[in-house]
Amino acid sequence: MRAIDVMTTQVILARPEMTVHEAAKMLVDHDISGMPVVDAEGRLAGMITEGDLLHRMEIGTQMKRRGRLSEFFTSTRELAREYVKENSPRLSEVMTADVVTAKEDTPLAEIAEMMDRHRIKHVPVVRDGKVVGLVSRANLIRVLASIGPDLHHSVAPSDAEVRQAILTELGGNRWALPSQNVIVTNGVAHLWGVIKSEEEREAIRVAAKNVPGVKDVICHLVYPSIPLY
Repeated sequence: MRAIDVMTTQVILARPEMTVHEAAKMLVDHDISGMPVVDAEGRLAGMITEGDLLHRMEIGTQMKRRGRLSEFFTSTRELAREYVKENSPRLSEVMTADVVTAKEDTPLAEIAEMMDRHRIKHVPVVRDGKVVGLVSRANLIRVLASIGPDLHHSVAPSDAEVRQAILTELGGNRWALPSQNVIVTNGVAHLWGVIKSEEEREAIRVAAKNVPGVKDVICHLVYPSIPLY
């Protein structure tokens, strides 16, 4: 799926000349946690979110001042930026100007990776510099909730096909099992081998369980034996 398949198209937009208080009221009135900021021509200028308004002098939530040593190693540029963000009434000085964006044909997997890497909850979708939609974490969760529980093929795959699919899913991971340690009988996957942690056991089990056609997973996974001398 792509951004255009899940994005919100009726996007609430803010303007750079607005005040912080006006922007905060818009977030509350529309029950949203973030919105793009666009200029007079409708081009994306920034993004304002709850996180940008979390630390404000009006409500006494400014960032705790650093100790002398920490402040010494913090650039005056960063200190000045923090002060403006906490005290300026102008939205243009508080919003995030360097915005991570997507296109209408951007795959959802790529958007999810953007959110994770940049620690953001919203990705504006732009066309020719103008906002045409917005993808939020909530949009992605709705897609997940809309997927039916049964994703099996209309024709049940053979044991050999299921086994190959499990090996493909495991392949490339350092914790993967050797191919000879995966056996599938009547749709039941038997996993044999040596593991180093319960996390490895769970990852191997989940990888097999998620393969279409697997009816059950039986783990015969053990820890390395300790030789006795």
